[in-house]
Amino acid sequence: MSAKYPLLSRIDSPADLRQLARGDLKQLATELRDYLLQSVAQTGGHLSSNLGTVELTIALHYVFDTPRDRLVWDVGHQTYPHKILTGRRDRMATLRQLGGISGFPRRDESEYDTFGTAHSSTSISAALGMALASQIKGESRKAVAIIGDGAMTAGMAFEALNNGGMPHAGKVPDILVVLNDNDMSISPPVGALNKYLARLMSGKFYAAAREGAKGLLKNAPPLFELARRFEEHAKGMVVPGTIFEEFGFNYVGPIDGHDLDALIPTLENLRDKPGAQFLHVVTKKGQGYKLAEADPIAYHGPGKFNPAEGLKKPATPPKPTFTQVFGQWLCDMAAKDSRLVAITPAMREGSGMVEFEKRFPGRYFDVGIAEQHAVTFAAGLACEGLKPVVAIYSTFLQRAYDQLIHDVAIQNLPMVLALDRAGVVGADGATHMGAFDIAYLRCIPHCSIVAPADEAECRQALTAAYEQDHPVAVRYPRGAGVGTAMAGDLQPLPWGRGEIRREIKKPLPGQRVAILAFGTLLYPALEAAERLDATVANMRFVKPLDTELLQDIARRHDAIVTVEEGCVTGGAGSAVMETLQAAGVTLPVLALGLPDEFIEHGDPAKLLSLMGLDAAGIERSVRERFVDRAGRLELVRAASNG
Repeated sequence: MSAKYPLLSRIDSPADLRQLARGDLKQLATELRDYLLQSVAQTGGHLSSNLGTVELTIALHYVFDTPRDRLVWDVGHQTYPHKILTGRRDRMATLRQLGGISGFPRRDESEYDTFGTAHSSTSISAALGMALASQIKGESRKAVAIIGDGAMTAGMAFEALNNGGMPHAGKVPDILVVLNDNDMSISPPVGALNKYLARLMSGKFYAAAREGAKGLLKNAPPLFELARRFEEHAKGMVVPGTIFEEFGFNYVGPIDGHDLDALIPTLENLRDKPGAQFLHVVTKKGQGYKLAEADPIAYHGPGKFNPAEGLKKPATPPKPTFTQVFGQWLCDMAAKDSRLVAITPAMREGSGMVEFEKRFPGRYFDVGIAEQHAVTFAAGLACEGLKPVVAIYSTFLQRAYDQLIHDVAIQNLPMVLALDRAGVVGADGATHMGAFDIAYLRCIPHCSIVAPADEAECRQALTAAYEQDHPVAVRYPRGAGVGTAMAGDLQPLPWGRGEIRREIKKPLPGQRVAILAFGTLLYPALEAAERLDATVANMRFVKPLDTELLQDIARRHDAIVTVEEGCVTGGAGSAVMETLQAAGVTLPVLALGLPDEFIEHGDPAKLLSLMGLDAAGIERSVRERFVDRAGRLELVRAASNG
C-alpha cells in the first residue's frame, strides 16, 4: 500500500494528518479519493457522497483538534473519508459486512465518531448540545456540525438553528455549522430553500464581479471603502446568508469545498472565532470520478463494480423487487383513479416513483427530507377527497409517529402507507432496520397493517389498502421476493382474510403444530413445515387479524407458532396471543421474530439465519420447544412454558 499511497499509508489518526505540510494535502486528497473508490468498488456502499467530501474531511481534521473538538456528521453516508483518516483505513474491506465496520458513524466504533447518525438533520441539534455541555463544564472546545443541503429541508435543522444562535447564560455557544451544498441529497433536492441556496449558483457573476471590482478600487481607497460598505448591505440580497444571520450565526461563504487553499484558512479563522458560525461550502457529488459526477444517483449506493468499467446491467434481468412492484401498481392505480396522489420524503428512486413522476407529474409530490410534513400534508389532501399514497421506508415513518396518530388516525383519514424496507435491510444496519412498524402501528386505532407474502400479494394488498376508508400500512421488504407471477389487473386481497397454505398430512392428537406466517417468511415456514409436518397459514393481515381463521386453527391444533420479520415485542405474535386470551383459548404459542435488540449490519440472509428465521431456524425452534426425541409433541412442557 505504501508504494501506491505513500502519504495515506502514513495516516493512522488525524494527529498524523496534522504533521503533514500543508503543501502535501492536495496529494493526500488524490490518494484518499482513489483509495476510497477502489475500496467501495470491492464492498459496495455509498460512493458519490463520499467522493464529494474528501477535501472537506481532510481540512476539518487538519484544522480542528479531533477528537477533542467534536465533528458531528449529518446522515453519515459521507463519512468514509473520515473513517479512513481516523484509524479504520485497513478495515474498509469489512465495510457494512457482518462483524465489520458500519457505513455510518457509531460511537462504539471510534472515539472520532462523536454522535451516531444515519437518519437526517440531527447534526446541528447534537453539536449544539455538545457545545453547551462544554460551556457548562468550563471546557474549551469547538463543536462542528457538517450538514448537507438536502438535510436542511427538515424542520429539525431549523429548530436547532433557531436555538443555536441564542445566548445561554449570557454567552452564545461555540458552534460551527458547515453546510455542504452539493445540490443533491439522494434524489435531487426540492423546495424553496434549495432554490435560495442555488441563487448564487445560477450565475457566478457575483464572485467574479466582486473580485474584479476589488482589483480596480484598491487603487482608490475612499471608493474601495464605500464599495465595501455597500457590499455588506447588498450581499444579503444576492447570496444566501441573510436567513442564517437572522438566526444569530455569522455567515461565511460560499466557498469551493474542493479547494484546500480556501478551506483551511477559512476554517482556521472560524475555529478561532467565538460564538455561532456558519460556513457554506459548495462541493460536487462524485468529485474526481467522472462516471459518478455524471450520474451521482446511480453511484449513490452501488454494489460491487469495476471502477474502470463502471456499473453494468446484469446479463439476465433480475426478478422484480417489491419496490418495483409498488411503482408499477402506483402507475396502474393512478391511471384508473384520478384521485390518487403520491408523496415521498426525498426518496423518489429508493421508493420506485421515478416512472410515476414522469407519467403523473401533477399528482407527484416530493416534500424533501420532511417525514412529519409528508404525513400531515397527505392528511390535508385526504380531507379534500383525494387518495394519498405515502411511500416511505419503515424506519423513516418512525419520525412522523405523532403526525400519524394526531393528524391521520384520530381523524380516521383514508391513506395508504407503502412501507418499504420493512424487516431486515442488511448493510445499512440498526438505523435502517424496519423492525418496529408492526409494533408501533398495531396499537393505533383505525390503522390497519397488511403483510403480503410475495410480489403478487403485494400488488393485491396495495389495492385492498387503497379501497379502504381509513389509514392502512402495507409493509414489504427490501429486494426481490420468490418470483411469483403477478396478475395485470388490480384485484384486491380479501380484506382481513388469511389462508391455509399447508395442512398436516398425519394429524395425530398431541402432535399437531400450526405455523402462522406474517409476510415473506411464509416461504421458509412452508419449507420447515414439510420437515415438521405442520400446518401453515398465510395470515396476510396483522390488523385486522383473521380471528375466524385463528380460532379454527386453535380448535384443530395443539400448539401455534407465529413467524414475522419484525420485533417480537408487541408484534404479530403478540396480537395472536392477545386474541386467543380474549377468546378464552388456552394454547401454547411460540412467537418467532426479531429479538429485543438492535440488529447489526450484514447480509440479510445471514442475519435471518443467525436469528433463527430461515427454514432451518424455524424448524429448530419448533423442535426445541415442542417436540421430544421420539418426535412427539410434549404438551406438559409446552403448557408450562407457553
